[in-house]
Amino acid sequence: MTPTTPTSPAAPERFAPPTRFAVPGRIGVNELTASVWRTATLTEIRRETPRATTFRFAVPGWPGHVPGQHLLLRLTAEDGYVAQRHYSIASAPDGSGHLELTLDRVEDGEVSGWFHTVARPGDRVEVRGPLSGFFAWPGDRPALLVGAGSGVVPLMSMVRYHRARDMRLPLRLVVSARSPEELIYAREFGAETTRVFTRSAPEGVPVGRMAAAHVAPLLAKQPPGGWEAYVCGSNSFAEHASRLLVAAGQPVERIRIERFG
Repeated sequence: MTPTTPTSPAAPERFAPPTRFAVPGRIGVNELTASVWRTATLTEIRRETPRATTFRFAVPGWPGHVPGQHLLLRLTAEDGYVAQRHYSIASAPDGSGHLELTLDRVEDGEVSGWFHTVARPGDRVEVRGPLSGFFAWPGDRPALLVGAGSGVVPLMSMVRYHRARDMRLPLRLVVSARSPEELIYAREFGAETTRVFTRSAPEGVPVGRMAAAHVAPLLAKQPPGGWEAYVCGSNSFAEHASRLLVAAGQPVERIRIERFG
């Protein structure tokens, strides 16, 4: 018998979502695929902060998403009552047929209230998507991400995707929260992240609203080709953060905004 030399198994290819550009810089959305309702089964519930929780779903037939996209979720009660909400996707695309949503508990929130108080692994909901191509980031250009509160959710999908593919493309995140206890995904942030606390902070860390000092250094030393900026948060935060970016030199046409409230 002729001896053979064992070979190492080939490294699995990193998953990349199929990307089609409708126009330069804007991801094309397959309207037919995005119109199909799919059954999503809740498989895991993970607490992030006292008010925010991540819900992981198995979604057979999920076509894959680009970081920054969202979906439409539908709940149907036993009496036939239907409630629908748009939610940003928190997980990076990985081809596994699973995705994650991180939901704040909203006072009197119909859908978020159900998830935070009633939902259990094994429960089923309906989802369709992915939706929206404007806020999506396929990893084709340096990304400067700016978010506050639950506005960090679609930005975290981008951070996770950047790490999963071991990208050398520059990416930076500036995130604001009221306190360290309310900073969603706090355990996951690394050197790419600047943290801003508006009400209480660890000893030695200044407290206050996001300011020019947090973004100006990133605009002063831009990567080749400059940044594509993504801003997500409440209406007031989005306006404030956008003004900071423009004042620091970021071109208006290269700021993408997702806002709520």
